[in-house]
Amino acid sequence: MSRQQVYNGNELISLAALDAGCRFYAGYPITPSSEIMEVMSKRMPKVGGGFIQMEDEIASIGAAIGAAWTGVKSMTASSGPGISLKAEHIGFACITETPLVIVNVMRGGPSTGFPTATSQSDLMQARWGTHGDHPVIALVPGTATEMYYETVRAFNLAEQYRTPVMILADEMLGHLNTMLDLPDPATLDLVERKLADPKPGEKYRPFAMDQGDVPPMGAYFRGYRFHLTGLNSNEYGYPTIDPAMIQAQQERMMNKVANHTEEMLKNDAFNLEKADILTVAVGSTGSAAKQASKDMTADGNDKLGVFRPITLWPFPEKELDALIASGRYKGLFVPEANLGQLVLEVERINRGRLPIQTLQKVNGFPVTPDDIVKRVKEVF
Repeated sequence: MSRQQVYNGNELISLAALDAGCRFYAGYPITPSSEIMEVMSKRMPKVGGGFIQMEDEIASIGAAIGAAWTGVKSMTASSGPGISLKAEHIGFACITETPLVIVNVMRGGPSTGFPTATSQSDLMQARWGTHGDHPVIALVPGTATEMYYETVRAFNLAEQYRTPVMILADEMLGHLNTMLDLPDPATLDLVERKLADPKPGEKYRPFAMDQGDVPPMGAYFRGYRFHLTGLNSNEYGYPTIDPAMIQAQQERMMNKVANHTEEMLKNDAFNLEKADILTVAVGSTGSAAKQASKDMTADGNDKLGVFRPITLWPFPEKELDALIASGRYKGLFVPEANLGQLVLEVERINRGRLPIQTLQKVNGFPVTPDDIVKRVKEVF
């Protein structure tokens, strides 16, 4: 049966989550992400899942974390102000190693900011938004199609590595209407979490140190009895002040990303061989940069190449470093819908080897191909 019709980006995130096996959603309405909650409220009961509108953002992510520990795939969604409120519980999800998908449809800030306008001002919030050392996986779709498939991938990564995964969309993509024919869910390659199987009489260890970087996960109400806490804990989940155990658990938790970065990375590249200017951009701005490159080529100027990280965190450091070191480019160009966040990571990796020019737009309107072409002509 064909699923071809016009969808907006937020609807695609919701449908992808359901197709990926999400069976619990808790949220609180906030623009520009509210359509995600609306779709979930209608469709989740039809697939036998649970939907609840909580009293606030904090309770929403708390409910989603709790649901994940009953054995179901779980999701919550919000925008910048709501993600700020969820920050403490994001840390709790990290330290308890809870598979969870968190969607941030970005809008202008800080504080209440510009509720219905587009922005990319939460890139660093996704990386450093909760305190302490913690693993981070964040995906930044740049097209309507990617809004669907990157949501599926977010669930796969969350389940495979037993960790929260954030999707960084933006208002422009969230409300972009596109004709798509979605796949049959049965054809999707889905990852299911690795479940614990303790032997008779053996006590389940949710944070076992001898079963690799990702210990098998148990589930409440399914025969497991165990403890979870936001404190540093031992293998059984109980608080500990043993320095060696704390060190080992923290390192194992971080190694889930550090040791598997190559499996998590995904990038899009365009016109890198012919170009002499390397553009680094993400999300809808990255797609605008790709179109700008095509427009310049059509005008006889083939100098703009585009490197678009789809996995933002962990950042594709080796890939970008190799491009910078290749000697092909005379400069770097970083357009973004904020006042300079992505460029900080580019500067760190560049280490002064190439001059960097930027385009920073925060007036609530998306960065367009024309914006990029104009700025490139001004500075190169």
